[in-house]
Amino acid sequence: MSMIVSSIGQGLLWAVLGVALFLTFRILNFPDMTVEGSFPLGAATAVTLISHNVSPILATIIAFGVGALAGLATGLLYTKGKIPILLAGILVMTASLSINLRIMGSANISLLGKDTLFSAHFLSTLPKYFDSVLVGFIIISVITALLVIFLQTEIGQAFIATGDNPTMAQSIGIRTDRMTIMGLMISNGLIAFGGAVIAQNNGYADINMGIGIIVIALASIIIGEVVFGELTLTERLIAVVVGSILYRLVLLAVLRLGFSTNDLNLLSAIVLAIAMMLPQISKALKLDKVIKKGLANHD
Repeated sequence: MSMIVSSIGQGLLWAVLGVALFLTFRILNFPDMTVEGSFPLGAATAVTLISHNVSPILATIIAFGVGALAGLATGLLYTKGKIPILLAGILVMTASLSINLRIMGSANISLLGKDTLFSAHFLSTLPKYFDSVLVGFIIISVITALLVIFLQTEIGQAFIATGDNPTMAQSIGIRTDRMTIMGLMISNGLIAFGGAVIAQNNGYADINMGIGIIVIALASIIIGEVVFGELTLTERLIAVVVGSILYRLVLLAVLRLGFSTNDLNLLSAIVLAIAMMLPQISKALKLDKVIKKGLANHD
C-alpha cells in the first residue's frame, strides 16, 4: 500500500512536467528539447540556494525564474536567430549543463539536514509517504487552475491561436513570435519549478537528473490522451495529471515484476512507445473485426 501511495505522490509531483510540456508540445506544436536542461537547472538553483539557508519557497520561485530565462533563450534563438526548433532547444540544453555545474560547484549536492517544502510542520502529522501526495496535489491543483484561467484570457486565446494556425494568427494582428517566446518561458519555468520540487523531495540535486525527462513528460500527455480520448482543453490538462499518476503506477507494476531501477529509462521509453501505438493497434483490431464480420456475412 505504501508503494502505491508513494507512486501516486510521485505522479502528482511529476505531473507539473507533463502540464508544462503540454503548453509547447500540444498547444504550440513546438518540440522543445530545452526541458532536459531547464529541469536540472531548476533543481540545481533551488538546492544550492536552500543549502545556503535560503527559504525553500523563495528558492523554488527563483528556480521558476531561472527556467523561464532558459525558455527565453530558446525562444530568441528560434524567433530572432532563425535557428531550427530542435537545434535551438538542444543548444540551450547543452549550455545548461555547464551552467548547472557553475551553480552547484560539483556534480551533486545533498539537502541532508536542510529544511525543504516537505519539512513543513503540518506534514509531520501525516502518515509516511503522504507528504508527497499532499504537496503534489496542492502544487498541481494551483498550477492547473492558473493555466486554465490564463488560457481563457485574451492573451491565452492568442497563444492558442498561434499554435493552431500561425499564419492566420498573424493576419489578425497577433504577434506570434512573442506568443512563442511567452509559451516557452512559462513552460520551462514550470519545468524548472518541477525540478526544484522533485529535487527537494529526493533530498539532492544531480547534474544528470535531466536525462530522459522529456520522455517522462510526454508519457503523461500521451497516456492521458489515450485513456480519455477527445476532451476539452481544461479536461486535457486534468487528463495529463491522471496520465502522470497512471504512468507511475505502470512503472511500479513493471518493477514489481523483477526489473531493476537501472532500467527505468528503458522502461519509460517502452511504456511511451506502447501508449503512442495503442490508437493504431485499436484501429487495426477494429478493422480486423470488420473484415471478419464481412467474411462471415459473405459466407
